[in-house]
Amino acid sequence: MIIDMPMTNTSQINKRLVESRNEAGVITQGRVMTLVIDATGADMERAIETANEASREHPCRVIVVAPDECGSDCLNAQIRVGADAGAGEVVVLRPSGDQIPHGDTLVTPLLLPDAPVVVWWPGDVPDESTRERLGFWAARRITDTKGDKNPDGALKELAESYKPGDTDLVWTRTTRWRALLASALDQVADQTVSRARLVGDVGSPSILLLGAWLTRVLGCEITAEYDASAKGLISISLETPEGAVAIERPDGFNATIKQPGQPDHVLALPSRTLGDVLAEELRRLDDDPVYGEALAFYAETH
Repeated sequence: MIIDMPMTNTSQINKRLVESRNEAGVITQGRVMTLVIDATGADMERAIETANEASREHPCRVIVVAPDECGSDCLNAQIRVGADAGAGEVVVLRPSGDQIPHGDTLVTPLLLPDAPVVVWWPGDVPDESTRERLGFWAARRITDTKGDKNPDGALKELAESYKPGDTDLVWTRTTRWRALLASALDQVADQTVSRARLVGDVGSPSILLLGAWLTRVLGCEITAEYDASAKGLISISLETPEGAVAIERPDGFNATIKQPGQPDHVLALPSRTLGDVLAEELRRLDDDPVYGEALAFYAETH
């Protein structure tokens, strides 16, 4: 069910939320958090679809702030419940005119009481002041530098303003790669790595950040190669005195793990959807110090 509320305010929205749940036959909801989405410059419907997918694992209230450049000074809103809202409820705020810079004051009255807040920016990385305004009450602040026109600059900007609770989905996309790589290297007697070779999509922030992490942890040189036809990581290879430890996923679905003196192993490693990686970040509301260290090391060495 979708309810349009033109020329409204947060008090009317809160009242209509209660009425809409009653109309939909929802008596109680085990919502575990509020997910705030700043959809400025992003595809709003794709962001909502992604949040709905993630909410099936983490029932939540989703508040979307999507400025409307219509010229007037007002707040239009939309409430989505039931099949249009995943496993929670969605509130879309469309401020215009003088209300656009005050998204934080519009969001605050709609936050669930006594529940953690997570803020996600699906578009370009916002400046520090924007992250601070919307993320003031947030346990986690999630950005996504994938697709940024200047990934190097975006990562350095994030490093400069990093605070515990910050994370980026380009780091989340490497979680399984990092786990498999650590497991494969752990089975090699001499774990000295002289060089790491990464292959993936052009300008990938994941490769930049993963390369910084490997350099910091292993103290090795990094070689990065890019494939214009790739949509993510293709392979990682670590050179050790006993031979190469490698993970190769040329088809985007199945990975081959290669270790010195052992037969190759094939396992499923499909490319993850945006909803998958967002859901992973919503599972943890504590700090991710490894991400912070990798981000800081990248900024220091580039």
